[in-house]
Amino acid sequence: MDYFTEEHQILRETVRDFAENELKPRAAELDEKHIFPLEAFKQMGELGFLGAHIPEEYGGAGMDLTSFIIIMEEVSKACGSTAITLAAHTSLCAYPLYRFATEEQKRKYLPPLCSGEKMGAFGLTEAGAGSDAGATKTTAVLEGDYWIINGDKMFCTNGSAADVLVITAKTDPTQPSSYGISSFIIEKEFAGFKPGKDEDKMGLRGSKTSQLFFDNMQVPKENLMGIEGEGFKHFMETLDEGRIVIGVMALGIAEAAFDAAVAYSRQRVAFGKPIARQQTIQGYIADMATQLEAARLLIYEASRKLDQGKRVTKESAMAKLFASEVANFVTDKAIQIHGGYGYSAEYPVERYYRDQKLCEIGEGTSEVQRIVIARSVLGKF
Repeated sequence: MDYFTEEHQILRETVRDFAENELKPRAAELDEKHIFPLEAFKQMGELGFLGAHIPEEYGGAGMDLTSFIIIMEEVSKACGSTAITLAAHTSLCAYPLYRFATEEQKRKYLPPLCSGEKMGAFGLTEAGAGSDAGATKTTAVLEGDYWIINGDKMFCTNGSAADVLVITAKTDPTQPSSYGISSFIIEKEFAGFKPGKDEDKMGLRGSKTSQLFFDNMQVPKENLMGIEGEGFKHFMETLDEGRIVIGVMALGIAEAAFDAAVAYSRQRVAFGKPIARQQTIQGYIADMATQLEAARLLIYEASRKLDQGKRVTKESAMAKLFASEVANFVTDKAIQIHGGYGYSAEYPVERYYRDQKLCEIGEGTSEVQRIVIARSVLGKF
């Protein structure tokens, strides 16, 4: 099935040109020196990438989700750190604001997010509420015109750099796990908000992954996002899209590793001929190519269905699960094809291997994806 219109193809060429010329040349330096890709972020705002699938009336480009998935695929092939920064800003902050915020909130927050004037983030994970996101311990109590929020978040992508964040907090402590949770829009200037340390990570080292602390943080009453008590629903629906986005990020990184492995196999000579002519290497490349194509089809099928307004909880979990595990396989084999050079920072495949690992963990681990898929297939007993 052809998922792409002529406009999609033109967009891909535009993004690929930007990624190859502006992002790829700096990717290794960002990783090595832990440089946050702020310059690239601003450039992507000017190009309309940050609000790709947000309507024009709110400052976005008015494209469909498939367009944003194309953008993510090409950016991910060039620089994983830039890709995860883009994903968190657009998919986890701007998108839920568009889906669940009031009209007044949308008009206030979305235009500066879409332009790149401000950066967004999403605070969900806590020390005891990661895979079990319904176990949120952060609390919000309404006192007059302000919600008073206490607690903390961790592993928040863009957290310490963000100007605007969507977070979750328990507003009704009498409710059981997953209930009584609400969503809030917060700004970095709010009294009582303090970013913590940025994590020192295995991969995606140009991106920021931060702790967040809320000490009697004062949030205006009108910054409750959507209906009180529906926060769990908000982030579950947000993750339906977010998992497709992480899936295509895994795909893009794996495609970069595959391209590098194919090129190296044609150049490297062993036993008197290029290793691309060795049957073992050909087997690796055949398996890599096949799995990449299968991952691509799962991702774009899920994106197409979401563009049609369909619920894609199962499809997005399948796409994310499969693509992330394919990325692990492909980057591992890319290193193997490079041999000793693959283990050296002289070649980019070791960075691709480190960068892709997050995709099996973030926005629901592979184990959680299997639970989601099984529940969708089996139903409730």
